[in-house]
Amino acid sequence: MLKNTILALTALIVLGVGTAMAGDCNNERFYGTYTRVDAPTDVMGDGTIIHQYVWTLVLNSDGSAIQTWTGAPDYMINFGTGATNVGSWKCRADGKLVVTLLSANYAPVGPDGYIPSADISLSNSYRYTFLFKVNNPNQITRIQSRTRVYSPSENAADPASGTLGALSTTQVIYSRLTANDSDLTAP
Repeated sequence: MLKNTILALTALIVLGVGTAMAGDCNNERFYGTYTRVDAPTDVMGDGTIIHQYVWTLVLNSDGSAIQTWTGAPDYMINFGTGATNVGSWKCRADGKLVVTLLSANYAPVGPDGYIPSADISLSNSYRYTFLFKVNNPNQITRIQSRTRVYSPSENAADPASGTLGALSTTQVIYSRLTANDSDLTAP
């Protein structure tokens, strides 16, 4: 009986500690590089050019954050492009992770009488705020996101200006990109 009681208490403690540790960015060393892959995209709509874009989110130990998207430079002269998202992150008291990033989109311009050749120009700036749940040290899930859009003449670092978009609760999973030497040791 004592043996079963001790075994049950040990299991409860291990399960409780594991549950408490998961989902809490205050208790995990979760910073690093995370990726997520978009579904294959037919950019031109003709069924022949299929692209698979990757989002990369880097959470540095100093609280800075960078997010890039491999789709941003595609067809920049015709469709425009976007800048790298840069910002910061912090842990909330409830163990959730908040990431705020600034970015910009550029639209094609010219050629015309003023611009002699095709180019791109600032279209809008953006302030993205994401809320993540830390699943474990190797996976985080974005559980909320909201975007604030700024005109080219507005300051994207000002959280009170611009136009606030709708709250999204679509969940998106990011997985840690881990170092692996298998390519170096392959035949």
